[in-house]
Amino acid sequence: MTGTLILVRHGQSEWNLKNLFTGWRNPNLTEQGEGEARATGKALKAAGIVPDLYYTSALRRAQHTLDLMLEEMDILNVTITRNIALNERDYGDLSGLNKDDARARWGEEQVHVWRRSYDVPPPGGESLKDTAARTLPYYEAEILPRLQQGKTVLIAAHGNSLRALVMAIEGLTPEQILAREIATGEPTVYRIGPDGKLVERVTL
Repeated sequence: MTGTLILVRHGQSEWNLKNLFTGWRNPNLTEQGEGEARATGKALKAAGIVPDLYYTSALRRAQHTLDLMLEEMDILNVTITRNIALNERDYGDLSGLNKDDARARWGEEQVHVWRRSYDVPPPGGESLKDTAARTLPYYEAEILPRLQQGKTVLIAAHGNSLRALVMAIEGLTPEQILAREIATGEPTVYRIGPDGKLVERVTL
């Protein structure tokens, strides 16, 4: 018996639109982001996917995405588990800054290192390695056992917390996961075997 894991990055947020580092700050979705969330809900419904369990972060852009998806899937009155472990990477001192302004302040090369290295955090923030250190233990303790039991699990979260999960599930190197783009509102579906290993990646 295989479990099904659906990973969805939140729809476009107000700060995505403004090209700001967001991290743990709490902007909501744009109109486009709401449309992305609804489209993903419709796609999951059309594919006949009915999750048993629902997880999201402590940030409203991910929570709102999940709510809109469930609305389109005609799923009401379910328990949603919200946990800080699924939060976006904390960008520390970069949070709230325009990415171009950050480059002007610290230099393009330094900002590129903070954004695209695996283990170099921005000042006061987290690297992707740090993000994985809180996201993966939660996944392994809370979510993976459900998948091993054959459950269908839907997670609405963020680009970097999802990168941490994808890296572990697909067995990617730090270099490979940094090159992986996770689009807003786009679902990734995995079949997970009873041994907890990846069986297949499914395209909707």
